[in-house]
Amino acid sequence: MPKKRKVCVISSSRADYGLLRLIMEGIEKSEDLELQIIATGMHLSPVFGNTFKEIEEDGFHITRKIKILDVDDTPKGIARSIGVVMNQFPKCYEELDPSLIVVLGDRFEILAAITAAHILKIPVAHIGGGEITEGAIDEAFRHSITKMSHLHFTANEEYKKRVIQLGEDPNRVFNVGALGVESIKKIQLLSKKEVEKFVGINLRKRNLLVTVHPETLNTSTTPNQHLENLLIALSELEDTTIIFTKANADTGGIAINKRITNYVKENKRISVVHVSLGQLKYLSLLNYVDGVVGNSSSGIVEVPSFNIGTVNIGDRQKGRIRSKSVIDCDITIDSIRSGLNKLYQTNFQESIQSVDNPYDGGETSTKIINILIKYSLENILKKHFYDL
Repeated sequence: MPKKRKVCVISSSRADYGLLRLIMEGIEKSEDLELQIIATGMHLSPVFGNTFKEIEEDGFHITRKIKILDVDDTPKGIARSIGVVMNQFPKCYEELDPSLIVVLGDRFEILAAITAAHILKIPVAHIGGGEITEGAIDEAFRHSITKMSHLHFTANEEYKKRVIQLGEDPNRVFNVGALGVESIKKIQLLSKKEVEKFVGINLRKRNLLVTVHPETLNTSTTPNQHLENLLIALSELEDTTIIFTKANADTGGIAINKRITNYVKENKRISVVHVSLGQLKYLSLLNYVDGVVGNSSSGIVEVPSFNIGTVNIGDRQKGRIRSKSVIDCDITIDSIRSGLNKLYQTNFQESIQSVDNPYDGGETSTKIINILIKYSLENILKKHFYDL
């Protein structure tokens, strides 16, 4: 009987787990693959909700847990966290002896984990390469992960071209679509009553889901200055319920989360905040809100599939391909007001009811699993730079 290919999936946050879940399920069901799971980063931090529990509640066995984060989200603190990852992962890889590692996205924890894998000569499959986020340090992390990876799964054709432009062999780059969009089609969403129960507040005539992450490459203003302008604009809305989800572990994220918590305390009647909703609750909530506000990648990738608008603020997601349901605005109060006003305009609402999502690739996870099974790993570590 042929030996199973051991595929190690590394997850560092609530966000990437929600997307990787279908891949993990597919690996577990496959007769040709053996699933290994490493949980690290925000998953193991009480500050960010100990979200590793969501993985276990979904029935997965976490093979290894690697704690790396403390409560210091300063640049020095994050740099130290990268060093911790580099220090801990080699022993973990030695014990697990994976045939292939699967990662998603652009987090600094993933960059460090893949750097260790690269030195140890372990093949890497990267999901989400070729994307651009000009307002975040993750931009450089993502492209660096691409260069240390050996198989590439992109969310659309334009991103595939960018990965090839980085010198990757076209035969190793696959346009498969976005996992988050596939999840929307497969998941059984909760009812409005169930949504109101877990959110902890009644939905009103108007409802908005708000997520704000720091613009980690912005040196002219602080994350809280961006947030204050948004809170002023939100406070002017009438008969509107505001559901916040907290920022992730980027520099400035803790300050953002503290300010949002205080805002909710002062405005309990109209707002609520959650550290993490998890995929089912998050997607179910999208089914009952009028739009998403802030600068989360979800507003660009998944939200258009719900035929609702996204008010995308600032530069964090600048460069991502977007549908016409995304309203871009800068960080000034007037621009945010304008974006919120447009969100509720009848002609805009009508225009997005049949919008095409450029990230819809169909059976994304099935495509990835088939390649993980069939693609030969012999000599895969040797890469030549592909010149256009």
